[in-house]
Amino acid sequence: MGLSTIMMMVLFTSCAKKAIFQTSEIVPAARGFVKVSKDNNKNYVIKIQLTNLAEVNRLTPPKKTYVVWLVTEEDITRNIGQIKSSSSLLSSKLKASFETVSSNKPTKIFITGEDDGNVQSYGNQIVLTTNKF
Repeated sequence: MGLSTIMMMVLFTSCAKKAIFQTSEIVPAARGFVKVSKDNNKNYVIKIQLTNLAEVNRLTPPKKTYVVWLVTEEDITRNIGQIKSSSSLLSSKLKASFETVSSNKPTKIFITGEDDGNVQSYGNQIVLTTNKF
């Protein structure tokens, strides 16, 4: 039974796509990646890991929150959540993570600095972005 569990885990993780964020002009030290996989309900699980992400209030101009955006196969851009720069989410080593589930298949993920986390269209401060995947 242990072998079948391991085989299922390998099969599940081998179906995951991993995309690296491109080097940022706004926060050049920031690094990270996105992993996208399907769950049992055929939704897309999106996991983001980031390091060296500057506190959002240190951006120029300062912002209040980082917003994560998903671009769908239909080329529709959606706000899928916020990365809050509080001591509970960003550590002293400037690490952050984000996880959500979407029914839309992502083709690209990017992060912006925004004054309002509920915006429906992104501003001009794109901090990190992946290539299309």
